[in-house]
Amino acid sequence: MAAISINNINISYGKVRALENISFEVQQGELFGLIGPDGAGKTSLFNILTTLLLADSGEATVDGWDVIRDYKEIRMHIGYMPGRFSLYPDLSVEENLNFFATVFNTTIEENYSLVEDIYKQIEPFKKRRAGKLSGGMKQKLALSCALIHKPTVLFLDEPTTGVDPVSRKEFWDILKKLKQQGITIFVSTPYMDEASLCDRIALIQQGKIMSIATPTQIIAQHAAHIKPKDDATAGQRLEECFIYLMQQQG
Repeated sequence: MAAISINNINISYGKVRALENISFEVQQGELFGLIGPDGAGKTSLFNILTTLLLADSGEATVDGWDVIRDYKEIRMHIGYMPGRFSLYPDLSVEENLNFFATVFNTTIEENYSLVEDIYKQIEPFKKRRAGKLSGGMKQKLALSCALIHKPTVLFLDEPTTGVDPVSRKEFWDILKKLKQQGITIFVSTPYMDEASLCDRIALIQQGKIMSIATPTQIIAQHAAHIKPKDDATAGQRLEECFIYLMQQQG
């Protein structure tokens, strides 16, 4: 059974089609990336899968639970980092983590091993208010809060936007370790260097999926149409592919 299954999802805001006939699956334990610019439909899809928004039509399941019928079960078993800062800025680091643990009827101690690698980097500042943290530290606290109840699927909506390059790299090193623990990770990002680190990616533009494959496969599929420099990174080659696909779609 796929960890996430999406079948013909559609949603519009007035006359704007935000998502059009979206269908794909994310496998158990996969690090799957949803790649596209602002306004492509990434957040709308995340909100549907995390039961915060109803699609106009189509079906979706998370760990076998229907996003409409079984929304309570989904909310108890997933972790979610929305694109905006979702913590309580007036609470301390420690108080935020305690709060999220309590919401899910658990404790920091019970699942500390899951967040230890992340939390120990901000633990020296556990009495500091969350609103006073740097971007990278806010990100690590938000991830700790999303993980403290031991979710089976982790949704991360542009978690590194606006974060410095060093913190971005640290964050993705953490994601690799979480994947090794069997957690399914569905992450959206506008950064092609991050996209190249995913097992598979879906390229989305104007609410439509343009391609789904491994980063290596996408680069190989469009090698004849892109002309990156010889020393281009995988991220730079993916960006050239994305630009080409957008031109074809336009």
